Amino acid sequence: MEILQTYNSIIPFYAIIVSIIAVPLIIISGKFPNLREFWTIFAALVKFGLVLSLLPGSIEGKAAIYSLLEIAPGIELALKADQFGVFFALIASGLWIFTTFYSIGYVRGNDERKQTRYFASFAVCLSATIGIAFSANLLTFIVFYEILTIATYPLVIHKENKEAISAGRKYLLYTLSAGVILIAAAGLTYTYAGTLNFNPGGIFKSIKLSQGSATVLFLLFLAGVGVKAGIMPLHSWLPAAMAAPTPVSALLHAVAVVKSGVFGVVRVVGFIFGPEMMYNYGLNNILLAFAGVTIIAASLLALKQDNLKRRLAYSTVGHLSYIVLGVALLSPSGFSGGIFHIATHATMKITLFFCAGAIYVNLHKENISELNGIGKVMPWTMAAFTIGSMGLAGIPPINGFISKWFLGAGALQADMSTALIILVLSGLLNAGYFFPIIHRAFFREGKNLEGYGEASPLMVVPIVIMAFLSLLFGLFPDLFFNFFSTAVNVSSSVMGGFLR
Repeated sequence: MEILQTYNSIIPFYAIIVSIIAVPLIIISGKFPNLREFWTIFAALVKFGLVLSLLPGSIEGKAAIYSLLEIAPGIELALKADQFGVFFALIASGLWIFTTFYSIGYVRGNDERKQTRYFASFAVCLSATIGIAFSANLLTFIVFYEILTIATYPLVIHKENKEAISAGRKYLLYTLSAGVILIAAAGLTYTYAGTLNFNPGGIFKSIKLSQGSATVLFLLFLAGVGVKAGIMPLHSWLPAAMAAPTPVSALLHAVAVVKSGVFGVVRVVGFIFGPEMMYNYGLNNILLAFAGVTIIAASLLALKQDNLKRRLAYSTVGHLSYIVLGVALLSPSGFSGGIFHIATHATMKITLFFCAGAIYVNLHKENISELNGIGKVMPWTMAAFTIGSMGLAGIPPINGFISKWFLGAGALQADMSTALIILVLSGLLNAGYFFPIIHRAFFREGKNLEGYGEASPLMVVPIVIMAFLSLLFGLFPDLFFNFFSTAVNVSSSVMGGFLR
């Protein structure tokens, strides 16, 4: 369903700016932790409320638009809260609420240093993420994309030890380089098309490019958004960034950074190139190859990791490419499944990272080989970990089953048996690297666990809620926010009447 109507509204701008306004309040309240964290929570709730107010119009196919600044005729910083943008913004702003409460429990329980900088950087990151979601064009997208890169850096180096500083440098090297490439791609796009505005079905829907020009431009875009999307071989910054505190890992993997990357992939495929050009020039085959290799290689690398966060990191690398694979199939079900996996992966993976953080703060254990018997002292945490793991392996009725089902259906629609084999094999590998953790936790005898229980309620409650939402959205995928219907509608608007 294509958006039929736009209306002027300042709400998208307010949704972006609210956490920026909170930053100075967080900083000046640094010596009063309760007040500082009040501002963080208040900003998170207001941001979510503003985004939520855009949902009724989005469901009706309306998009809120707002112009920030006209740089030159036809070139402006502008916002457009279309269905895909509202979909992504709801996920990011909603999960920030739970991440905020969890972060309070984490930084207090772990006695983290520089907590004020931590919360202030988090707020800027979420503003940038909502800006990415509501970008009306490539220029606006790139501006917020780069703000997100810079704002995340203090979080990656938060511990300020040798490992964290090295991870931060690697993160900046990869992401800033990708930003430069993305700027070059945007410049070429404007040269060829005379516009940078996102358009369902593609900017190049009615513009002819040569095979060579289209391929070079696509590879530039792939490098530009592929770094944050974790596409191999552009992924190695992501496992390195696990030196950051666990809530930051949750931000990187479930809420903001990498999801902004795959959000960018969907924009490039569906709103810049369009399915017809992708198919006619074989660009989708390039994307399919990268996605397929990434899914299998990342799953195999996950099997080898003893550090829990690194295993989760490689799992993320693989699951991001589920989304890439889905849109590269250029089939209605595949595109829908890929977009819906943005939502399903978010709730499942944030559950697992929250669990890893609770284990670290409570038991000071980071390696899987040390987790024997912890299910008996942290039953709620490990039950939630089990639900998230089952969902990522594609086991019903967790929400991951639905997105994987539609990805598989999309592979059949596209007559891509290889893609279907990759999805099935990846599901088995998911079980292979998650289920031994569950077995250790519940069915092996632990040592030196006497006197331990669950972590702080500020950590455990968000964990349980995230796991419950993963189950609830598996049973009722359109509950509250129309996530599944929105994924289908975005797919329809992009695919239009395209037939392979």
